[in-house]
Amino acid sequence: MENRITIKEYIQSSAVKTRIKELLKDREQQFIISLLSAVNTNSSLSLCSPQSVMNAALTAASMDLPINQNLGFAYIIPYKGEAQFQMGYKGFIQLAQRSGQFKTINVSDVRQGEIVKMDRLSGEISFDWKEDRLKLPVIGFIGYMELTNGFKKTLYMTIEELKAHGLRFSQTMKKGYGLWTSDFEAMASKTVIKLLLAKYAPLTVDMAKAQLADQSIIKGEGEFEYVDNQLELPEAVAKEKEKERLAKHIKDSKTVEELEMCTDFIIDDETKKLYDEKLKKLSVKK
Repeated sequence: MENRITIKEYIQSSAVKTRIKELLKDREQQFIISLLSAVNTNSSLSLCSPQSVMNAALTAASMDLPINQNLGFAYIIPYKGEAQFQMGYKGFIQLAQRSGQFKTINVSDVRQGEIVKMDRLSGEISFDWKEDRLKLPVIGFIGYMELTNGFKKTLYMTIEELKAHGLRFSQTMKKGYGLWTSDFEAMASKTVIKLLLAKYAPLTVDMAKAQLADQSIIKGEGEFEYVDNQLELPEAVAKEKEKERLAKHIKDSKTVEELEMCTDFIIDDETKKLYDEKLKKLSVKK
């Protein structure tokens, strides 16, 4: 019988201890306690490689998100002997709120008869929220955000669209288990919030990390393997590539006029800082 090292034994190694200490400093003990608790409450995690469990937990900790399954911010999910990191919808909302760029962000189910009018061109939807709505069947979920600069956006998906999304992007749902099966409401809420933020929200460093790490096995710093979700990577990567292209344009700009061409495409704090520094240099030259 194969001798499998436990997560508790793995944590005791000097190299792992040093890594945890360097990354988390005074949060080290709190992290270890929460990690061991997560493993103890999910026996399947004890069968996963300790490194994948540790990397998933550290990813959550690096964004200061608890991995308590009952809180819904972030999860460690066992899949074929490896541990996946998975964001919860509350985690995405938490990261958005921390950015300071959101006035409001919310997600809600939508019940039968509550949609009055949909404008396909603008994306705006008029609702008539029912007082006795809990008695009505759920027909979809909607995410809503409003930035401090006044920009507003909603994203609505029907139950049928959400189920199709789950079947397309999750192998576990196809096999009849996993969060899509055990907690459909949480996964539906997460899906509309995640897609809303990915398409329309400013991309902070933590939000980019969350989008890329979600539903992956963390192999190392910036290394993600999507065993349960092979199709959702391109959109997140495309946004990261757009960020790289924009940064290059800023660095290569020779005049203020050339630099200002990219102002409408700035999507995160890091790029904004790069833009401001370049503008200052060009303004001095001018």
